[in-house]
Amino acid sequence: MRILIWHVHGSWTTAFVQGGHDLLLPVVPGRDAWGRGRASTWTWPERAREVPVQDLASTVFDLVIVQRPEELGLVAEWTGRRPGQDVPAIYVEHNTPGGAVPFTRHPLAGRDDIPVVHVTHFNRLMWDCGAAPTHVIEHGVPQPRSRYRPELPHAGVVVNDPVRRGRAVGTDLLGRFAARVPLEVFGMGVERLADAGIAGIAGLHEDYQQSRMHRELARCSVYLHPHRWTSLGLSLIEAMMMGMPVVGLATTEAADVLPPDVAVLGNDVGCLCDALAQLVADPEEAMRLGERARAFAVRRFGIGRFLADWERLLDDVAAGSLSRP
Repeated sequence: MRILIWHVHGSWTTAFVQGGHDLLLPVVPGRDAWGRGRASTWTWPERAREVPVQDLASTVFDLVIVQRPEELGLVAEWTGRRPGQDVPAIYVEHNTPGGAVPFTRHPLAGRDDIPVVHVTHFNRLMWDCGAAPTHVIEHGVPQPRSRYRPELPHAGVVVNDPVRRGRAVGTDLLGRFAARVPLEVFGMGVERLADAGIAGIAGLHEDYQQSRMHRELARCSVYLHPHRWTSLGLSLIEAMMMGMPVVGLATTEAADVLPPDVAVLGNDVGCLCDALAQLVADPEEAMRLGERARAFAVRRFGIGRFLADWERLLDDVAAGSLSRP
């Protein structure tokens, strides 16, 4: 199958491109957010190929995956084909709803010709998707090559745009955590934290290539997940697959998915600070917790299950078979 798709969420797309389909990635002059082509910090197979936007009208494809409302109009403008009407389409919703939760209407709530695929059950529960058929396909993660090898008595955090996203990703909590355990912060836009005046941040690691990020993250003694209002983070799952012990907020999907024997979750920040310090001070317990986390993540979020779930849905949508679960 030939699928038109944008590079929006790098880690999710890295998992999706492991399937056997040919993926067409739009490229616009300047490679901005509406057509950046292939990823530069992930390794993708050659079947994920770039297509200049001016060539899309003459490019044959079987299905389009959209991830932002604006892409619906761009497909029609660039290809002359309307998603859901002239070409089968799927909308992947990566995010928790904003606005007046739980009353937030999804952009596709008034349509029944394009299914909405959520990445967590919590997201499907909280979005009002109206007439749109909805499905949940949980994350799948290719096994990282790096393994947990703690060398630093620090906690690792992975977050993109922490200054802009603020409380949603727990940026306001970093100072409290860093007062107990120094932090190594990885992601896009993390260098802006240098001006935020947060004491205790030992290192800011800006937009590393994924394999390098995994190597450096695995040197930390514990993984910290301070996100308040996001989907279940792929970086959290990757850390677990590397065998890292996890401490995080018991919010959104994490509270439901992660059993108490594989992660330390809670909403008392003081208790979570204590847990960070205890895991740094007790490497043997940290290793035991990390091994349980790894076994769970491999079983629940393996790439094989993810691709099989997507294969079934792609076949149904391409064949014109839409149904509510």
